[in-house]
Amino acid sequence: MSSHPRQLALALDHGESFAREDFLSGPCNAGALALIDSWPDWPARALALVGPEGAGKTHLATIWAAAAGARVVSAHALGTTNVPAALATGALVIEDAAAPGDERALFHLLNLAREEGAFLLLTARTAPAIWPMSIPDVVSRLRALPVVTLQAPDDVMLRGLIVKLASDRQLMLDENVVNYLSTHIERSFAAARSAVVLLDEEALRQGRPPSRALASELFREPV
Repeated sequence: MSSHPRQLALALDHGESFAREDFLSGPCNAGALALIDSWPDWPARALALVGPEGAGKTHLATIWAAAAGARVVSAHALGTTNVPAALATGALVIEDAAAPGDERALFHLLNLAREEGAFLLLTARTAPAIWPMSIPDVVSRLRALPVVTLQAPDDVMLRGLIVKLASDRQLMLDENVVNYLSTHIERSFAAARSAVVLLDEEALRQGRPPSRALASELFREPV
């Protein structure tokens, strides 16, 4: 039996900051960040922002929405969205745009945005060319979108991401813990998020600090 007292890990809401100053920039996202910052001098009025889970798509979209006065809608909600109202500010973010939704509503939105000269930013994990769409006009419009891609994090970015995710949870990690985690998890944004959550929750349950010793118990073998 463990000598450490176990505590109930409450499902608290740990807010993640999407402020411009809290965006971690590096080689994996420099192009995407530069494009967001260059608005309204975009190569086209509609763009696709593509990258793996946790890569910063929502963060970048939030930065742009604040700058452009854009509204935000998910692809799932397009069928029940008042499209003219959604475009009222002249800018719109469509999150998770590759998800199954109302293609006719998307077609109407793309057409209206073009007619009104509105800006669109569509986010997804994959490129528009392979989104599961069946209406030929929708497929052709999406394939014509300029695409900016977020890449997997390098070592420096992965360590910085671990520090930021821990800070968002008010979790203080020393350098040894950060370095250990960065070399014992998959090099991905999603893996970093999962690792920080697991370390935080396990530390709370065991009544222990989020130390390297605890991290080594949870992540013994590098991926």
